[in-house]
Amino acid sequence: MSIEQSQSDFEHAKRLLPGGVNSPVRAFKGVGGTPRFFARAFGSKVYDVDGNAYIDYVGSWGPMILGHAHPDVVRGVQETAAKGMSFGAPCELEIELAELVIDMVPSIEVIRFVNSGTEATMSALRLARGFTGRDKFIKFDGGYHGHADGFLVKAGSGAATFGEPDSAGVPADYAKLTLTAPFNDLDAVKRLFAENRNEIACIIVEPVPGNTGVMDLYSTGFLKALRDICDKEGALLIFDEVMCGFRVAEGGAQQRFGIMPDLTCLGKIIGGGLPVGAYGGREEIMRRISPDGPVYQAGTLSGNPLAMRAGLETLTRLREAGFYDALEQKTTRLVEGLLAGCRDAGVPAVANQVGAMFTVFFTELDAVRCGADVSTHCDLAFFGRFFNAMLDEGVYLAPSQYEAAFMSAAHSDEDIDFTIEAARRVLARLTT
Repeated sequence: MSIEQSQSDFEHAKRLLPGGVNSPVRAFKGVGGTPRFFARAFGSKVYDVDGNAYIDYVGSWGPMILGHAHPDVVRGVQETAAKGMSFGAPCELEIELAELVIDMVPSIEVIRFVNSGTEATMSALRLARGFTGRDKFIKFDGGYHGHADGFLVKAGSGAATFGEPDSAGVPADYAKLTLTAPFNDLDAVKRLFAENRNEIACIIVEPVPGNTGVMDLYSTGFLKALRDICDKEGALLIFDEVMCGFRVAEGGAQQRFGIMPDLTCLGKIIGGGLPVGAYGGREEIMRRISPDGPVYQAGTLSGNPLAMRAGLETLTRLREAGFYDALEQKTTRLVEGLLAGCRDAGVPAVANQVGAMFTVFFTELDAVRCGADVSTHCDLAFFGRFFNAMLDEGVYLAPSQYEAAFMSAAHSDEDIDFTIEAARRVLARLTT
């Protein structure tokens, strides 16, 4: 396929934007090749500026659960935009979306809308500190919770450690308030609490990790144990459901696994593709936020009417009978087909899937349970070749072995069949 215009656009963009992109993974540095510049999208497909079509399993990194440009969502946004795109003041759509989210997510009693997942997590962390009067918190290896300073720290090597800055510009002294532990390592978590008695405000965790590739934490009892530890130690448990919220069940991972956090961070799907985030939880905690309480957080575009309407149109359709069963069945069929293709080609691979999120890992491990498994035991170079070959076949996957892929309601049986057959052709070429 010709990608001449994407190549030209990328060269132009590199003169104007850092790396030619506005978010790092888009630069394809982990896989090589030229990023595609997209011109439009509809249903299960995206179309680049050269006119090439791709079956899309990125879905704008998760929010396009109904598919791109769903007619009802587009119509709702257009109707709302015609009445004004931003007020910087309250609107009734905020109330409607708040009621809907609270009804759907088991642990949320009061909610605050913000503009991104990063705003949601950094605000929830500040709230946890303000509520408990403690400064330190625990995150896990490879767990991505946005780019606020406190979250950008390196994980411990084999054991729980104090964090070290993982980005220039993050003060080392500030990063020391971040404690890190390996995924699925309860002993490390317990050691951190023992070594920092009455200093830890919260644990923040993705209940379905997606930024190391999809990880399976619930089958080990890890999340339930974290809940018990927080209860014992007087710390809050924060579920970062920015990625998995409304994607693995109507009420998110907490509903699917029956584990209630104190605070939940949301994003992506609740805006139907527009920029939005939210955090919510127990009323006694949320009432500490200004203007009810002393924990300050504000935002000019928070509760933006366009995002609120897009979220309402999207979430309403997720409640239709059988929606999640059908979505998961599609995802399972694709994952099983991809793994079968790997087996037939003699390519070692395993997959993790939770609901409509999945990652196929090229590895000889029997299971991938943490970020270290990916960096140490997965064939990242092979993934890069596979990714680019699938792109040439017209299938758009996440440009990193460390990312989740997403199914949408718009993907057809034909899309799935095409993807499986494309993978078989690619695997055959890569192994001969």
